[in-house]
Amino acid sequence: MTVGSGSTYSAPRDWRWFLGQTWSGVAVLLFFFVCLVVAFAVLSPFFLTPRNMLDIGSNMAFIGLMAAVGTPLIIAGGLDLSVAAVAGLSGVIVALLYANGINVWLGVLVALALGALVGGANGTVSTTLGLNPFIVTLATMSMVSGIAKVMTSGRTRPLSDPSFNWIGGRLSLGEGMGSIPVPLILMLVVFVLLWIVLRFLKFGRFVYASGGNPDASRMVGVPVDRTRVILYVLSGLGGAVAGVVLAAMLGAAGPDAAGQHLLTVVAAIILGGTSLNGGRGSIWGTLIAVLILGTLNNGLTLLDVSSFWQDVTRGFVLLAAVGLDQVRSRATAE
Repeated sequence: MTVGSGSTYSAPRDWRWFLGQTWSGVAVLLFFFVCLVVAFAVLSPFFLTPRNMLDIGSNMAFIGLMAAVGTPLIIAGGLDLSVAAVAGLSGVIVALLYANGINVWLGVLVALALGALVGGANGTVSTTLGLNPFIVTLATMSMVSGIAKVMTSGRTRPLSDPSFNWIGGRLSLGEGMGSIPVPLILMLVVFVLLWIVLRFLKFGRFVYASGGNPDASRMVGVPVDRTRVILYVLSGLGGAVAGVVLAAMLGAAGPDAAGQHLLTVVAAIILGGTSLNGGRGSIWGTLIAVLILGTLNNGLTLLDVSSFWQDVTRGFVLLAAVGLDQVRSRATAE
């Protein structure tokens, strides 16, 4: 707004504007994470140990994988509610094929291909037919979950193969240097790769443009629909990877193994600063949010808090994340 000749008036910027900035939002999340760690360290002598901290990352790795691939999809204006169901089906496929004498790694390839196929179907239906992605992926979630239950009769199937279960184990760093969970390494690698794509590649600019203003982006040549379909394929593939990792960690696969964690995945993405309206988000914000939710679950468990109250806490965090997203959206619009 211009006032007089050559002078410019800037509206005062309050805390809502501060939260609307990506870098500051990540800083706030990091500060909250540190405060949470300090609080639980004071309340429990078992919390702040190297093994427990690594266990938090390991236990949240499969959730982090789903949240990581879901972040650019939501930034681009999409949504995938079927990702956790795909994770469950992927683990089931590997377990059933292995039980029937098929090489476990061939089973993994089949599971990954099926996950990508489900994601591609979600993207094609939602973009070509113009259907709401919430409805499309909700229907897919129901179908995929139902197929997994039919294939297993609703029962958990064992999956014990040393070479495969290594994915869910720990990587030794050498004598006297300890070990690091393999799922944690995989999760961090995926986050780094997605950061590189979103930060440095032209496709990353397409992602933000597709969610920020799809109509204007189409007019300047941005392949919005193709970008979203690719991201849906990536989401399905990420869900399949998460299911494989979870099955390797548990040594078993069940149709509902990951389904209960869908809300945690969505909460991590939104809490991390990604707007449900699209066009804005941070891959590092999602990572910190995943660690916050993992720390919260771990700390409450160490303090012997009832699992029922933990469900209440997760619901509250999701509600708070959505509220924070609305504050950010208004701040960005002002």
